[in-house]
Amino acid sequence: MLLRTLLLSGVALIFSGCANQSGWTPTVDPYGDPNVANIARDQIDCRVLAKQAAGNPATEIAKGTLIGGATGAAGGAAVGAVTGSPGVGAAVGAAAGGIGGLIEQSFGVNNQYKQAFINCMRGRGHNVL
Repeated sequence: MLLRTLLLSGVALIFSGCANQSGWTPTVDPYGDPNVANIARDQIDCRVLAKQAAGNPATEIAKGTLIGGATGAAGGAAVGAVTGSPGVGAAVGAAAGGIGGLIEQSFGVNNQYKQAFINCMRGRGHNVL
């Protein structure tokens, strides 16, 4: 049951990460922009480059989930050993760590995407707010 919840949460976050990458666009102030005619074209180009810079959301989130789960399992087993149930502690720790790693990595991928998009637009001479 716990593993199923973890997997469903992971799938939901992966799709939400993909949705954020495709639907978010930085605000560009066209006032005084010598390249104002290029804003739309540059946004298209920068979106592609930002996706490449952020990496594959599914792969990055899976890595975070695995690392968090392994770390949580080790910590949970240690706590469980003290209380007499290392197996239960490891299972609970793995689930909690996996969910934590999944969430952290999901936000990280989106932040990388947004920052790469902003940097690209600024690099092309636009005033991004």
